Amino acid sequence: MKRLNGGGEIKAKNQLGIIGLGKMGGNLALQAAEKDIDVVGKARSIKPELEKKGVKVVDNYDSFVSFLKHPRVIYLSLPAGPTVDAVLYELVPSLERGDVVMDGGNSFYLDSIEREGRLRGKGIYFLDCGTSGGLEGARHGACFMVGGRNGGIKMAEPILKGLAVPGGYLHTGKPGSGHFAKLVHNGIEFGMLQSIGEGVALLRASSFDLDLQEVFKNWSNGSVIRGWLVELMEKGLREEGIESIEGYVEDTGEVNWLLQDAINKEVPIPVISQSVMELFKSRMHESDAYKSIALMRHGFGGHPFGKDDRIIKERKTSRIKKI
Repeated sequence: MKRLNGGGEIKAKNQLGIIGLGKMGGNLALQAAEKDIDVVGKARSIKPELEKKGVKVVDNYDSFVSFLKHPRVIYLSLPAGPTVDAVLYELVPSLERGDVVMDGGNSFYLDSIEREGRLRGKGIYFLDCGTSGGLEGARHGACFMVGGRNGGIKMAEPILKGLAVPGGYLHTGKPGSGHFAKLVHNGIEFGMLQSIGEGVALLRASSFDLDLQEVFKNWSNGSVIRGWLVELMEKGLREEGIESIEGYVEDTGEVNWLLQDAINKEVPIPVISQSVMELFKSRMHESDAYKSIALMRHGFGGHPFGKDDRIIKERKTSRIKKI
């Protein structure tokens, strides 16, 4: 066994297939390759920057599946919604009983439960793998919350532990639970972003000559509110500033699902609810709070500054099953 920087242990030359080699999938592939995992990625085009680091990249499912020995472990790094089902439609006929497919995107948890049922009937394990940590986590050690049956978990767990930070892997329970945990996580994230953004607005409106970058650097060292988002705010102020940032905050809509789910469960979530309303307001007028949120979101996930037609489309199509 070989101990890894991520805190887990995996056997040398385990194999992992990754479908979708964008920002998250590409960084995860690089991390895996560095940790003695044979990685094959399926993408629409060849990725020389990944191949020179040891990632095999193919553009068809036959080559992708043939590279992986049975039982296969495959991670989907795809936008939520119809894209996941389209890929499963093409991929599953080439798989064998006992193979494992993990959805590492932000799919709606009821969609994941339905997909798990479909693949279970074919003898294939489907795991809903909530993935957090942004681009940095994918590259250097992520946080995984994974729902699914024990048989599939047993096969995927050694790889996921190796790709996670210490303590950053959890089998949350039955199918759907991983994506549900990630959905709640994203709601909490929204509330935290809004609070920090409002704090920036207050600091900038004060009569004091405050160096905001230094304030956030100070708060990152020992304060009660220290954490990655505070660190990202300091980094964003240092590298980008705030004056030139567009305050339009884009999102893919997952936390809207959480609000609807909370209403159905009659669970009050006023802070998360208001953070979503504030996000909508960001699309109507500029403010320092909204600029700050955009700055932090860009820092952890590479989210765009300003309006993005692709994300707007994803927001409307990424959930299949209705609540």
